[in-house]
This record gives sequence, C-alpha cells and structure tokens, in this order.
Amino acid sequence: MDIIKPKKIEKGSTIGIIAPSSCLSAIFPHRIHNAIKALKKIGFGVKEFGTIRKVKDWSAGTPEERANDINSAFFDGSVDLILTTIGGNTANQTLEYLNFKKIKKHPKIFCGYSDISIIHYALMKKSNLMGFYGPCAMTQFGEFPKPLDYTIDYFLKAVLKGKKIGRVVPSDRWTDEILDWAKKDDLKRARKLKNNPGFSWLKNGKAKAQIIGGCLSSIIHLIGTPYWPDHKNKILFIEIPEGQDFSKGEPLPNVDSYLTELRIAGIFEKIKGLIVGRPFRYNQNEVEKFKEIILENTKGYDFPICYGVDIGHTDPIITVPLGAEVELDSEEDVFRIHF
Repeated sequence: MDIIKPKKIEKGSTIGIIAPSSCLSAIFPHRIHNAIKALKKIGFGVKEFGTIRKVKDWSAGTPEERANDINSAFFDGSVDLILTTIGGNTANQTLEYLNFKKIKKHPKIFCGYSDISIIHYALMKKSNLMGFYGPCAMTQFGEFPKPLDYTIDYFLKAVLKGKKIGRVVPSDRWTDEILDWAKKDDLKRARKLKNNPGFSWLKNGKAKAQIIGGCLSSIIHLIGTPYWPDHKNKILFIEIPEGQDFSKGEPLPNVDSYLTELRIAGIFEKIKGLIVGRPFRYNQNEVEKFKEIILENTKGYDFPICYGVDIGHTDPIITVPLGAEVELDSEEDVFRIHF
C-alpha cells in the first residue's frame, strides 16, 4: 500500500502547536513565545493546544490529555499543519489513545523530531501516514534572535505547495552549543556557529528507496510492538540525542547497544542504505569511536552509509518526509530527497 502523503500548505495556513511528550513548553514559555512570533513572521497563523501549558511530572499532562490534543489537531478543520513543541521521553504513552483509523481519514503534516519519532513510526504503521522528521517549536523556531535560515529553508521546501526538497546540500555552519533556558541566556545572544565539513561516506555505494528512521534511542522502544513499521527495502536514517547529562551526547556504550538491537532484530538485513545524522555534543575522539561502532554493527552488509547529515539534535536541520523516495550515491556525493 502506498503511503499517504498529506497536502502541502501555503503561506497563511494555520499551524497547530501541541506537546505530545515533555512539559518544557510550560516551564520555558519564552521559547514558545519566540516560536509563535517566528511562525507568524514567516506568514503562518498559529493555534495553541492545551498541553503546551500543562505540567504533570516530566510530561505535558496525562497520556490521555496529550493524545487528545494529537487527535484534536488532526480533526480540527482550522489546522493545516501540526507542529510539536519538543521531544521528551513519554510520547509512547499516547499511542494506545490515538484514533489511528480516523487520523488516516484526516491526513495532515505532522512535524517534530527526537522522541516524536515514536509517533511518526506509529502513524506510518497504523495510519499509513507520512510523518515529517523536522524542527520543533521550542528548539528550532524558538531560536534567538530568529530561527536558522537553513532549517527554515528546508522546512518550507518540505511543507509548502510548489516547493521541492531535491538535493540536500550540507549547511555551511552548525552548532550544538547549549545556552541555559532557565537563566534565559538564550535571550542574550545567538548560539555560536562553527564550520561544517559536510557529510561523508563510511561505506560507498548507491541506493534509491523510501526513507524511514528517527532518533535511535527512541525508535528501539517500538521493536516487537504493533507500532513497528516494515523496514524492508528502505533507507534508514538514525540520529543521536543528548545523554542523561544534557551537556553531553548519548553515551557511546548505549549507542553500541542500540545499534546491536537493530542488528539482532534483522533490520540491517532489510535496509538498502543508512544515513547517520551529525551527533550531538561529541568530541573528536567520540566522533571517531562512533564511526567505528557504526561500522562494527553493520559489518557484513554492503549498503552505503552516509554520515554527518544535518538531521536531529544539532542545528540547523533538514526536514525529512518519512516514506519519500530518497537517493544515495557516494560516487557523486549525493543525498537527494524526491519530494
């Protein structure tokens, strides 16, 4: 069955903002204020849903409340695109309360990253719906003094009528600097950017297939559940989030374990290519070890591996329509999204 591609939007369309996981939008409302201001400046209307102002422990309300906002945003005729506030740890709690059959009849662009991966995977499996792995309200649209141009450019290519993504050109500069939101250091200056060497190839080759993937530590929660989509003949992308210590990236032993889970689950036997997002807060030694871990866990497979793409927890980022056909070609140094 072909994946359902939601309608692209236009300037003047309304973006609904929801919080399916973390409650950080209620704790740091200035980031939502910045995001709404930025979205309106781009030319969109904005509708807020109740969970963005709720706190229950570490989540934006109960699982039922967060799921209700997801359902309501899909069924609300005044909302054209659904944007998540941020990721978190508890998006999986919403799944049993989502009305997948009805969502399938009301397809819309649903955008977010990190543990929003879980909802993307579930929507793909249960509603056959294309999700958009891209910016969140707080983290990208809430950037001071304005969102990064590269992120906005690729977001608009993905979601606006008449635009296409095409060849992905690496950003010139990038950042994983942390400015303390609690102290509002993020309102004092823009984050420092450094030169981007672009993506590289850990294994050469060519591949053309539909793309699937997300935040590595999130998607593995779904292996063996009814929400795990088919990876056969797909190109998989993965990216690495922050660790328990937010100032550092996901510990490499954890990453090694997660990749092993994909391997023993037979995922690497199914896919035609692998894309790896630029890792968050790794020093050069950790970067090299990360590459070794990837190669060790994909040993015996000959699919191309493209490393260091602008996807995930560093900035800027592209927006990836899950289920779109993509193309990898190491000889031509090409990553292209046919959407």
